[in-house]
Amino acid sequence: MTTTFLLPGDRVLLTGDSITDWGRDRADPASLGHGYAGIVAALAGARLPEHDLTFLNRGVGGDTARMLRDRWDVDGLALEPTVVSVLVGVNDTWRRFTEGTVTTADEYEEHLRAVLASARERLDARLVLVEPFVVPVTPQQHLWRPDLDPRIAVVRRLAAELRAVLVPADGLLAAAAVRTSPARWAYDGVHPTPAGHGLLAEAWLRAVGAGPQAS
Repeated sequence: MTTTFLLPGDRVLLTGDSITDWGRDRADPASLGHGYAGIVAALAGARLPEHDLTFLNRGVGGDTARMLRDRWDVDGLALEPTVVSVLVGVNDTWRRFTEGTVTTADEYEEHLRAVLASARERLDARLVLVEPFVVPVTPQQHLWRPDLDPRIAVVRRLAAELRAVLVPADGLLAAAAVRTSPARWAYDGVHPTPAGHGLLAEAWLRAVGAGPQAS
């Protein structure tokens, strides 16, 4: 099987917040956790064995875009990935409603852009951007949309500008929730269930050309 994005010998870094982190062992640099990152690594390895891919997970629960930027030299650039996948942003919204901590869309873009630009300029890495998302399971979470939607727009705009692969997670999960229920895919509206992680993983793989149809 061939792919136009993942190349032989790639080092693929998946990073962001708890959705990526999801049970990884911080004491083990090779730990991938139990969420979509681990599923991506398992299926990509099975579908592209000749590529000899390496996957790394550096998601950190609770991270905002600024927090990701603050640790980027150690948890990003120093690992010398050839592919960088980022999913971050929902905590920037969540903390507005739980703590009153406001991060504007412009500030979010500044931090995310700095991470992506350094990966491109210093490593010549190829980029994958995953939309932050919420699938409301409480009435209050419907109020998040005016804060989260501009962040999703930032991710889409940066993907177009930087020619990154975009994983349209927000729309994907919204469509899935309509078919069943939001809690089937994200038990608290943010953190995916096993089925939600599976949905994210398959969307990621399809976006980079390593989906099941190409096996």
